[in-house]
Amino acid sequence: MRKSEFSRVRALSAREARWQLQACGGSAFIMKGTVALLASGLLAPALLLTPSTSAAAVPGGEIGTLEKGKYVCEIPGDGSGASRRHVPAADFSIITASSYRAQGRNGTYLLTGDRVVMTSGPFKGQLYRRQTRGLLRLVDKAGHDTDLRCVLTIRGTY
Repeated sequence: MRKSEFSRVRALSAREARWQLQACGGSAFIMKGTVALLASGLLAPALLLTPSTSAAAVPGGEIGTLEKGKYVCEIPGDGSGASRRHVPAADFSIITASSYRAQGRNGTYLLTGDRVVMTSGPFKGQLYRRQTRGLLRLVDKAGHDTDLRCVLTIRGTY
């Protein structure tokens, strides 16, 4: 809006702010109420009761995403051969923020805190614990870490 479209053109002041609030449309009511609460001193106690952070955290921790790329899964080897053995059936790729691809099919996952739960797709129901940014450990039904670990080997591609 241009100044010529206002009925009265003045500087904003506490007493003569109405014309500017009316130009705001629906938000004017909220602004008038806030100005009135400030003037009465009732807003300060309400602000003290309002938490300074966002809403309470999700049970299990903050929601996040895994880094995109290919995760290669392996188990420790024995003393007679290689130090680790690749398990190709457990490999997967993170393809978007909350989607993965494994065994030729897509699925979704949920990362809360350090827990990754496969919520759909070929690994539905599997639980992993994120140890570092590029290292996941498979968790069994009892909640204990297994020997299987999945390592991010190729970043950004799938």
